[in-house]
Amino acid sequence: MRIDKRSYGEIRPVSFEPNYVLHSEGSVLVSFGLTKIICTASVENTLPKWLQGSGKGWVTAEYSMLPRSTHTRIHRDKATNSGRSQEISRLISRSLRAVTDLKKLGERQVIIDCDVLQADGGTRTAAITGGFVAMALAFHQLKQQNIIKEIPLTNYVSAVSVGVKEGTCLVDLCYEEDVSIETDMNFVATSDQRLIEVQGTAEAEPFTKKELDQMYDLAAAACAVLFKKQSEVIGHFYPLKA
Repeated sequence: MRIDKRSYGEIRPVSFEPNYVLHSEGSVLVSFGLTKIICTASVENTLPKWLQGSGKGWVTAEYSMLPRSTHTRIHRDKATNSGRSQEISRLISRSLRAVTDLKKLGERQVIIDCDVLQADGGTRTAAITGGFVAMALAFHQLKQQNIIKEIPLTNYVSAVSVGVKEGTCLVDLCYEEDVSIETDMNFVATSDQRLIEVQGTAEAEPFTKKELDQMYDLAAAACAVLFKKQSEVIGHFYPLKA
């Protein structure tokens, strides 16, 4: 039995509270258990110089942890400028661009800000999953305002952590599991059952091909649940395909 009494293949309770921030084009408060992140999507009519005149848009992301999102206070500048924050920002950016039709977006930029209010493991995967919802909501607003002709998405995207502890694969790790795990993996997947990114490290014992397959199966099942959760918020304007 896991520390929070979940089964090995059970994700934590997940919720999305849309339109959480008044002024952004799209926003959501995403909760994976005790992990809580505000994701906002801001649309700007500016582009990096190397994209200007290309007829294509851009999606980028910034990730940060608030000072008391963890057990001890993080200095604001460290939380924003750490190598970890920059690496996660790039991961979120890649994940969201992978399901965006940049040509249909047109010459505008969408910036996804993911601010961790409370961290209990899986912040990067929750940020990707919530960031997608915020971005989709922003696209819906642009379409309603006749700024774009159609929602420039190709798929849903979600992400989840998986690990191996004492020979057992566990999905959606909380903090106490994450710090003691033997193998730590993050899967980013699309709703048509393709992978955008897989990050994995053996923290202690090397993992086997069989364990890798088991971790993938758990992640795929978890992401299917997350897609349905996302569709409860955005499915009325961007349905989840069967």
